[in-house]
Amino acid sequence: MMRIVGIVQARMGSSRLPGKVLRPLAGRSVLGRVVRAARDSGQLADLVVATSTDAVDDAVAVECERLGVPCHRGPVDDVLSRFVGALDAHPGDAVMRFTADCPLLDPEIITLVASVYRAVPGLDYASTSIARTLPRGLDVEIIRAEALRTLDRLATDHHRVHVTSYAYSHPELFRVLGVTLTPDRSGLRLTLDTEQDWNLVRAVVDHFGDVSVPLAKLADWLDGQPALRALNADVRQKQLEES
Repeated sequence: MMRIVGIVQARMGSSRLPGKVLRPLAGRSVLGRVVRAARDSGQLADLVVATSTDAVDDAVAVECERLGVPCHRGPVDDVLSRFVGALDAHPGDAVMRFTADCPLLDPEIITLVASVYRAVPGLDYASTSIARTLPRGLDVEIIRAEALRTLDRLATDHHRVHVTSYAYSHPELFRVLGVTLTPDRSGLRLTLDTEQDWNLVRAVVDHFGDVSVPLAKLADWLDGQPALRALNADVRQKQLEES
C-alpha cells in the first residue's frame, strides 16, 4: 500500500498578512482547518507541519502541539529543505503538499488527487494547478518522495521557496500530470493572502460554520453573493519569482 505523507507549510511571517495561519475562524485556527481537511480526506498515512526555526514560529509549534500534529522546523526561506527534513522524519512513498493559508480546503479534492496519483503508475507529480480550473485556495498537489529529493539537488532560487515548481517547470525531466475538474471555477479566489481575502473567508465561515464545505456547495452559494466575490477580485497573485 502506497504511503502518502501530508506536509503543511506554515509560518507566521507574511509580507501581506502577518500571522494569518493562526487567525481564528469559528473557534479553530486557519492552520487547524487545513489540518482537519487533510485528515478528513482519509488518504494520509502521516501528517506533519513544516515551519521555520525563527522564534516567531514558536507559536506555530505550540499550535501543532495543541492540534496533536507533529511539527518539523527548518530554514525560513528554503521551504524545499524544510519539506525534505519533514520527509526524513516521517518517511513515505509520496508527499501531498498543503499550505496553511487555505482554510477552505476541500477533503474531497484531496481524495480525488490521491486516487488519480495512485491510479497512474510512474507519476512523479500531479497537481490541480497545472491547468487551473479550481479556485485559488483549493489546489492539491502530490509528488513522489524520490522526485522531491531530486528537486532538492536541482532546484535553486525561487524554486526552493515554492517547493515543487521546478518539477512542473521541467516536464522534460519529470512525469507530470494535471488534474482538472469541471466546471471551471478558477475565477474564484479562496486563498488567504490579504485582508481582502480574510474578509471573504471570514464571511464564508460565518455562514457555514466550523465545517469543511464541498466546493460545489460553496461555489453555488457564492454565485448568489456578488458583493462577497468582489471583495478580493482585484487582488494580484504573486508570481513564482516573487518570494
